[in-house]
Amino acid sequence: MDVLDGIRVIDFGRYIAGPFCATLLGDLGADVIRVERREGGEDRWVTPVTADGVGSLFLQVGRNKRSLTLAPETDEGYEVVTRLVATADVVVANLPPPTLRSMRLDYDSLRAIKPDIILTTVTAFGSGGPISDKVGFDGLAQSMSGNLHMTGQPGVPTRAAVPYVDFSTAAFSAFATLAALRHRDLTGEGQVLEGALLRSALTMSSSMLTEQQLLGVDREASLNRGQTAGPSDVFRTRDGWVMCSVIGAYQFERWCALVGAPELVNDERFKDDRGRGDHGEVLSARMAEWCAERTNAEALDAMAASKIPAGPVYRPQQALDDDHIAAIGALQAVAYPTIDEPARIAPFPVSMSATPGRVQRRAPELGEHTDEILGELGYGAAAIAELRSRRVV
Repeated sequence: MDVLDGIRVIDFGRYIAGPFCATLLGDLGADVIRVERREGGEDRWVTPVTADGVGSLFLQVGRNKRSLTLAPETDEGYEVVTRLVATADVVVANLPPPTLRSMRLDYDSLRAIKPDIILTTVTAFGSGGPISDKVGFDGLAQSMSGNLHMTGQPGVPTRAAVPYVDFSTAAFSAFATLAALRHRDLTGEGQVLEGALLRSALTMSSSMLTEQQLLGVDREASLNRGQTAGPSDVFRTRDGWVMCSVIGAYQFERWCALVGAPELVNDERFKDDRGRGDHGEVLSARMAEWCAERTNAEALDAMAASKIPAGPVYRPQQALDDDHIAAIGALQAVAYPTIDEPARIAPFPVSMSATPGRVQRRAPELGEHTDEILGELGYGAAAIAELRSRRVV
């Protein structure tokens, strides 16, 4: 039995933070019903890869869900919402507070239907501040947390290519939802939760911000070179690129021996991690010379023998082809009706010995389960046909 067997989640999410929160709950066995517009939610079509335009993002965040198309703003549509909520344990909605209220998905409205409901919301900037009602995406949270300033070249703020803020917010929100379910089990009480992209971004930038607050260091970006230890950088070899990250005295001593520079161990500039970060250009230059004389395989084998943390810099195709990634099951092939071969997506990211997260359903086609879900809610065939004729579903 799955750990969340018997838990029903209604997913009104958009894009990543809300939908992937619901996805993670579905991985653990919850029955997740995705409610989307009749023409499909925006996130369904991001980075299209199928014959009918479904996006690679949706193939990932849509898994383990059933799809119900609905116009919840109509009276008939809200009646469906009411019946859904009455059967649910959790509602996930990453919508601005005014939108939640206008759609009658705010906590007070939901609690009037189901007193112990848990509402998991996600906003861009968090409640209680002057820009709380602004819309926003991952990149804006990155920019306000200091990450763009510290990424890339000095004077050229650079966004991280992957939406780490969205995905981390989804994970934090799923974690909080599990805690809320446990609280409900103990007390019978529901509650409202709010994840926020900006809070997540600040969580990941916290040590950098604390250093600035206490020391006023005013750091600037340094491409791939780390600034709080060293050598930590990306280096070109004879046939590719590798990344090396040396932290702590023991690793630094082993690195000095590896590159034939034992005298650097006692160099006052490199006496601790902070000094090695402050003078990282010197260490990166020495490592660049060493790597330039070797192939990727030779450099990585030598660093592994010296217990120096290092790895190859992959293009996306190389990650797909990597034997280790395949061996640990970090990508799973999942079929979809309108693609010729199964799509390889990242499944539940934590290995669990007793209650593993699983991909039990591929991402649904638009409205694939509408009749099935409405039937579960007590609508007969004639009533469903009437809803279709009125363009409610």
